[in-house]
Amino acid sequence: MPIAGLALIAAVAVVLLGCIPHSELYKSVEWRILFLIFGMLPLGIALEETGVVELLAVTVIDHIGHLGPRVVLTLLYLLAMILTEVASNNAVGVLLTPIAIGIAEQMGVDARPFIIAVMFAASAAFSTPIGYQTHLFVYGAGGYKYMDFVRIGLPLNTIVWLVASLLIPVFWPF
Repeated sequence: MPIAGLALIAAVAVVLLGCIPHSELYKSVEWRILFLIFGMLPLGIALEETGVVELLAVTVIDHIGHLGPRVVLTLLYLLAMILTEVASNNAVGVLLTPIAIGIAEQMGVDARPFIIAVMFAASAAFSTPIGYQTHLFVYGAGGYKYMDFVRIGLPLNTIVWLVASLLIPVFWPF
């Protein structure tokens, strides 16, 4: 069954089983994230329909495709990780996923490892308080400095990047 159908069934089950009271249903929806995704989807479709995704994919492959899918995956992860530090992780995921699929198609390999790389990289923003909403909460409440995130987050980002680059192709082969 498609993931959207399963998600809908799970959401209905959560409500019917009383896991979330009816009065809290509306409050439990992350409306900002939902509207961001809904707003970015047309942009992703426009990038695909106008040929920008294909142009970017072909350009990437022309420049680094000869290095192989593992290196391309590593560099795509790095790009997504850097972009997530300065933009919303949801926006990065929505924008880079079609590009990742286009790159995989241009290389003639399975797109899943590239999509997983974007997903992990967009979710692993440790180097700035801007990269993820929870960081902003902790940043203000905990009295942290910007450099605290850089000092701890940059090595953590590097470790996760290297481990993900090595293990993603193991679990999701090209």
